[in-house]
Amino acid sequence: MKKDKKTLFIIDGTSWVYRAYHAIPHFSNSKGLPTNAVYGFTQTLKKLVSDYGPDYLAVAFDVKGPTFRHELFEEYKLERPPMPDDLSPQIPYIKDIVRAFNIPVLEKEGYEADDVLATLAGEFAGRLRVVVVTGDKDMFQLVGPDTVVLDQAKKKEYGPAEVEEKFGVPPERIVDLMGLAGDTSDNIPGVPGVGVKTAAKLIKEFGSFDGVFKDVDAVSGKKLKENLKEYKEQAILSRELATLKSDVPVDCDLGLLERTGPDLSSLEPLLRELEFTKLIKEFSPDKKGGNDCTLVLTEEELKALAASLEKAECVALVPEPGGRGEPLRGLALSFGEESFYVPLAYGADDASESGLPEEVVLKHLKKPIEDGKLKKAAHDAKALFLAFTPMGIKPGGVVMDTSLASYLLNPTRGGGGRGGHDLEAVAYAYLGSAPKEFSIEGLDLESAAEVAGDKVSTVLDLTGVLEEKLEEGGLTTLFRDIELPLAEVLAAMELAGIKVDGGALAELSKEMERELGALEAALYSAAGATFNISSPKQVAKLLFEELGLKPLKKTKTGYSTDESVLTRLAATHEVPEKILSYRQLSKLKSTYVDGLLALIDPRTGRVHTSFNQTVTATGRLSSSGPNLQNIPVKGEFAPRIRGAFVAEKGSRFLSADYSQIELRLVAHFSGDPVLVEAFSRDEDVHTRTASEVFGIMPGLVTPEMRRRAKAINFGIIYGMGAYGLAGELGISVSEAGNYIETYFERYEKVREFIDGTIEGAAERGYTETLFGRRRYIPELRSPNETVVRLGERLAVNTPVQGSAADIIKAAMIKIHRRIAEGGFNSRMLLQIHDELVFEVPSKEVVEVEPLVREEMEGVVGLDVPLVVNVKLGKDWRKVG
Repeated sequence: MKKDKKTLFIIDGTSWVYRAYHAIPHFSNSKGLPTNAVYGFTQTLKKLVSDYGPDYLAVAFDVKGPTFRHELFEEYKLERPPMPDDLSPQIPYIKDIVRAFNIPVLEKEGYEADDVLATLAGEFAGRLRVVVVTGDKDMFQLVGPDTVVLDQAKKKEYGPAEVEEKFGVPPERIVDLMGLAGDTSDNIPGVPGVGVKTAAKLIKEFGSFDGVFKDVDAVSGKKLKENLKEYKEQAILSRELATLKSDVPVDCDLGLLERTGPDLSSLEPLLRELEFTKLIKEFSPDKKGGNDCTLVLTEEELKALAASLEKAECVALVPEPGGRGEPLRGLALSFGEESFYVPLAYGADDASESGLPEEVVLKHLKKPIEDGKLKKAAHDAKALFLAFTPMGIKPGGVVMDTSLASYLLNPTRGGGGRGGHDLEAVAYAYLGSAPKEFSIEGLDLESAAEVAGDKVSTVLDLTGVLEEKLEEGGLTTLFRDIELPLAEVLAAMELAGIKVDGGALAELSKEMERELGALEAALYSAAGATFNISSPKQVAKLLFEELGLKPLKKTKTGYSTDESVLTRLAATHEVPEKILSYRQLSKLKSTYVDGLLALIDPRTGRVHTSFNQTVTATGRLSSSGPNLQNIPVKGEFAPRIRGAFVAEKGSRFLSADYSQIELRLVAHFSGDPVLVEAFSRDEDVHTRTASEVFGIMPGLVTPEMRRRAKAINFGIIYGMGAYGLAGELGISVSEAGNYIETYFERYEKVREFIDGTIEGAAERGYTETLFGRRRYIPELRSPNETVVRLGERLAVNTPVQGSAADIIKAAMIKIHRRIAEGGFNSRMLLQIHDELVFEVPSKEVVEVEPLVREEMEGVVGLDVPLVVNVKLGKDWRKVG
């Protein structure tokens, strides 16, 4: 094949669509549009262009409806399943993507994509080197001196020699092969009993399809000969069905096929609608300084800036670096058409290059930053409070946090991870471009100003766009009244931290080290050998090869030795039981003892966690660095770990925990009279459920019955079925099913609430909390039954768990304000789902305790009362 010929790549688009759909798990954009096939197709197309750089390019698609082959054979492709429900809405987007790449979309009613490709190959082979990109067997008939088939996944090209090696016949005999062997994927019948290998052997022996039937009596094998004679007409039909048409009337002018690069004006809006952030970034040029950033290096310049702020309506602020415990080194501001960067003691030793003294910046900027009439926008409002509070500045008038706005609009962006709502991702999603860099570390002042200015102008550009989006989604109230003011509360909690007795933890660490040594020795003795307990490979070899235990689960790298496997094996042998004990203690030590010791701030003696507002899809807060929402409650060492969290001298911890708030919300949402009555009378709801399910008087309910009823109550909220409940309680599936059925007989309105919630979410595409927080649930539209079941669980759980999260957030805001207004020294330290932990001076307990209870119980009006349990103690063990 001549290497100097230009290349024409012709793609079987329909084949690519299905490959992309099945290769990538289901996902969708924030509006519930399935996008996995579009994403996979786009990435495959992009990679093809990048890897091969074709000169000419075209994509062919099948057209819905019968083709000429159906006229020949009604059963053609009869066994093909219909297109999945979540794939069909993606097809128009895929074609739009191809067109936006400036690549022709070729299709013709009555013909298949394969015929269109055959027409193109026939037209241009000889003038160009034609590469047919497909995985379909019938396309190999097109291979010739100037035409190859490319299996892109394997990066393998098939010329005449490779085709013959693969099928045993040359390309021109592929249709002969399919006439004899048929093709089950297209329901082409062929001859019964003849497979690809037999067909290839016959063609090789007799020269061709016609040769086989001309000399059929010479075929060896009685049954084969009989089938060939009996099904000759069927074989002829099969050969005709397999033969591609090369005269499809499509416009294949070579000029239209020339690759020119994507049309960004068409591509970018598509990618934004589909929410393909990474692709938007790739195809969009970096944001070029829309407004220059002015360095503010003298007090006179700063004074002029402060005067300009008095006339501004809204200013965007970006502190650098903007983290707790790090001194403010620079502040970027943007308003109107201008951006400014004020460095504070940043850069070189020379005073002229190190920025302005902090006291000078405070003198001129404290007033405008605190001015509630001057609207402020930030990407992370909490960072503003973390940066300015230690300086004695309380930012006022904060009306926009672009990260929080993005989160409310699409809480599942980035898989719920924080990266999904960073400035880069949000800017690409809503503006199509983003700041070029995200760190000023190591930069000179001019470069730092450019970077910071780029960030802050982006925040200002996003503000109006996101305000409009929030209004469209009915999310403005939730944003303004809960999420935004909560940022200030969380900043105060992070700055406060919680005191930890490092000496107690250090002593516990030594004790755990000794116990690990004893466990290790006992384990080696039981195993009869030494090995690396932390190595899954060595553990697997010991358990399954040397000890001969039965493997239970296989992974890509070998047999699994995870916790679930070891737990099951522990019932049969002491070694897995000891490995499990060792691993659990080792993790406890490294994560919750040594890990906490390393995070104690030497200046404060306290641990300062970070509370994350934009991680969970339900609206719950999460905690990291360390995760103080996950400190162990159960186990031998748990009380001592929790006991190491102590109140300051003269203070006590106050823990306020909502009692069964999620079940109370189910009662409110459903209006079920039995459930409402139980909570209104302050009955033990688990005892009441046991009484209803087991048909006995409440006084006769045993602890085991109550335990089972508790599992049923919470299982209903989380969509647990009979199998899940059976596993939870260690009972049969049928017994668990009976429990659930009896529950719904007694609590009929709960079943109506569940069914109605699922139905409403499926109709709207999303579910809502009591405060209007939305979560889109595209899983409900999946053709996969397992995915749909997951969607149903999310549809029920989200409004319940999300409403509980909204309620405690609203309570936190009210309590924080009351404590500040009352001049108390008490501090809110932690939020752990339905619980708040405060550090309260002993003399303030008598006033703060009823204040906390009043705000938590009265934060929202439900059809059942909210009840808060309060505990006091000198350490967390006493109140946990």
